[in-house]
Amino acid sequence: MKLLTPSLVALAVCSTLFSTASDASSHREAPNIARFAALDSTDFYAFNSYEEGRGEYVTLIANYIPLQDAYGGPNYFAMDPDATYSIHIDSDGDAIEDMTFAFNFKSMLAQDNEGIALTVGPEGNQRTVAVPLKNIGGIAPGNNAAVNFSESYSVSVITGPQRTGTKTMLTNPMTNTNDFGKPLDYVGNKTFSSMENYQAYADQFVYQVSIPGCDSMAKVFVGQRKDPFVVNLGKTFDLVNYVPVEGDSAPGAGDGEGFPGGITQDDSNDDLADKNVTSIAVEVPKACVTGEGNGTIGTWTTASLPQARILNPNATFEKPSVSGGALTQVSRLGNPLVNELVIGLKDKDSFSSSHPQNDGQFIDYVTHPSLPELLNILFKDAVNTTLGTNMETLAPTNFPRNDLVTAFLTGFPGVNQQATVTGAEMLRLNTGIAATAQADQSAFGVAGNDLAGFPNGRRPGDDVVDIALRVVMGRLCHPVPVNGTDTDLGLCAPEDANTGLVPFTDGAPLDATMMDASFPYLATPLAGSK
Repeated sequence: MKLLTPSLVALAVCSTLFSTASDASSHREAPNIARFAALDSTDFYAFNSYEEGRGEYVTLIANYIPLQDAYGGPNYFAMDPDATYSIHIDSDGDAIEDMTFAFNFKSMLAQDNEGIALTVGPEGNQRTVAVPLKNIGGIAPGNNAAVNFSESYSVSVITGPQRTGTKTMLTNPMTNTNDFGKPLDYVGNKTFSSMENYQAYADQFVYQVSIPGCDSMAKVFVGQRKDPFVVNLGKTFDLVNYVPVEGDSAPGAGDGEGFPGGITQDDSNDDLADKNVTSIAVEVPKACVTGEGNGTIGTWTTASLPQARILNPNATFEKPSVSGGALTQVSRLGNPLVNELVIGLKDKDSFSSSHPQNDGQFIDYVTHPSLPELLNILFKDAVNTTLGTNMETLAPTNFPRNDLVTAFLTGFPGVNQQATVTGAEMLRLNTGIAATAQADQSAFGVAGNDLAGFPNGRRPGDDVVDIALRVVMGRLCHPVPVNGTDTDLGLCAPEDANTGLVPFTDGAPLDATMMDASFPYLATPLAGSK
């Protein structure tokens, strides 16, 4: 397939606009993974670190276990001890990982895995009985005596392909072992006293680690965080049960002078406002991940299980089941919206188990996307009635969608294209573009005059759903402002997209100030009880 090649400046904006279209949240996005909540990746981020003094580092965050209610006791949200959770980095563009961080977890009870027990009953008729809770008292930094259940994990760095590369176990410098601790979920303020105390407790689980071949130390953290993504989730998947066009003259204007009946920006539109996630975060020196490439890396996260799991008919805490066989990938996430709203239902599980180098099998979903046609079916008659128009279609008519192929599968020269160009769905990050401080970030990346945002990977504060809706409906077919000048990208023509200039939105705002300004960047999780 021949790809169009506009100027590099125009490509920066074009890449930004559609890369963001692929970065919406990915909660329960495929039938099979919906049965494995502990292995379901919700969001994946890759960005140049913007914490002060960390400009030579890259941060990668893989979030798992979607839609966590903070009050979800008594067991809360543990990782699967049979699974391997991985973050992959392709440094040269062949769509094969050159470095992988692989995480494996184990769960433990106190008292040599017997659990905390209480003596119950009067003298002469006493029993020692295990307690049913994960903690039996308050927890504070440095004081874990009341913790009944805990998780730890090991981290392997694999150089080369994950299955055949060279594997090195990272060492916890605090214990000189391969075990790293994971904080207990934020069960509530009677246990942790306050949000500030919980954060101080969780901060103990940020580790500095040495990676083979790296001159500088890396950081790693695994633990519960506030879900950073915002989305009008319920109404969106109820056949878009709102008018997805800005109802104000400008977002947040509050004047109702936008599209008649259109949705307006409001935090109440965020269905994830009361949800937590579990984050796997690593911060690595840039020089350790770019290899022999051009400084742009391709990244994604996966979760895998052994091929067979046999349930124990007499299950115990230590052995509820037995797993064996080859490690089998069941979850994959680079640009989440790909599997959620691009890949057809019949192929979602195939995409979850596939490898980026094999993405050619899904090409029709990009060249001929179905989402614009669905939006056309849902809204064409209403739009024509409201505006008094007679448009034959609301969907773009330029086929094949070479602009989307470039943005999804190859990247753009000079912006986020790697040294070798392979058609593969990965979140691409140009490590050579300096990070933007949190206070100065635009939620719209390059389109907001912020080169450190899209297409330069994805930051937690980058708002993506609004841009996704607009680009899917043909924004790139119309001139795009480049340094203040409207520029024709040459990807398609205005007549190819009747609604390309419409300000589509889900009405759920997001910006960087909703996050922290330092590693691991995501905000303190919500308390299960206040």
